[in-house]
Amino acid sequence: MKIGITDLRALLGRKADGDRFCLHGRLESRLVRPDGTTILRVKDNLIVDAGFSFVAQSIGASTGRPGVMSHIAVGTGTTAAATGNTALVTEIARKTATFSHTVGTKVFQFEATFNAGEATGAITEAGVLNASSAGTMLDRVVFAVINKGADDTLTQRFTFTMS
Repeated sequence: MKIGITDLRALLGRKADGDRFCLHGRLESRLVRPDGTTILRVKDNLIVDAGFSFVAQSIGASTGRPGVMSHIAVGTGTTAAATGNTALVTEIARKTATFSHTVGTKVFQFEATFNAGEATGAITEAGVLNASSAGTMLDRVVFAVINKGADDTLTQRFTFTMS
């Protein structure tokens, strides 16, 4: 008996177009100057290899699960994001992030605000990590410079969409 790939997948319990899992990340950086002037940068980010391993370990490991993603780091590195990255190139600050997710949706976010006096400099990179120092990095993004002055406020919002 001959069967086509669609029938074979159906017999194996898979959709005809294949089961797929995709995790897409996007960063929105919002800098607010003391006079109210706002600079906005929006850029897709790269889920790094360590981030994909983190997802797999979080789903399947019965022991030794990694700590939850909990921090956002910013830096001044300009080297392009690569799948093998495990840290920012030149991290200058890291803050605890707020996590949000509405049950029943495929979207979740991490957000942190670097207030006046924090993370001052030419910010060009950011990432989500699971520790206050070192730890596992989920993603990294490099973007056009945001010059954060000592009196400026910078909010980093990472939005992840699963499909």
